[in-house]
Amino acid sequence: MNLVWYVAVGSAVGGAARFALSSFIQQRAGTFPVGTLVINITGSLVLGFLMRYALGSTSVSAETRALLTTGFCGGYTTFSTFSYETIALMEDGDYRRGATYVLASVVLSLVATFLGIMAANTVLEARVR
Repeated sequence: MNLVWYVAVGSAVGGAARFALSSFIQQRAGTFPVGTLVINITGSLVLGFLMRYALGSTSVSAETRALLTTGFCGGYTTFSTFSYETIALMEDGDYRRGATYVLASVVLSLVATFLGIMAANTVLEARVR
């Protein structure tokens, strides 16, 4: 249960950082989602560094790793986890599974988003009637 609190604190800070940075960037960027793109790229960079460093060093406790990776990076962007897992599959030489993971994640997430929008539209239309 102790690790849950580390993850919770990291998630809160990561989510607040995502909101602040993404909003700051997007207000200056126009209609292309540059804010989200920057969050996904920087989150992937940070998670890649933290995981490699934490797993390769004895100086990072399990609590600190949970706070920074699952907590902060997870609150900041789950895209970072997707990116790390994809690279891990490829580093293991499992290119087919890595490519399948990328394709399935992108396509199925887009389909799921579309279905969620359609479901919300249905609910909203039912409320108007």
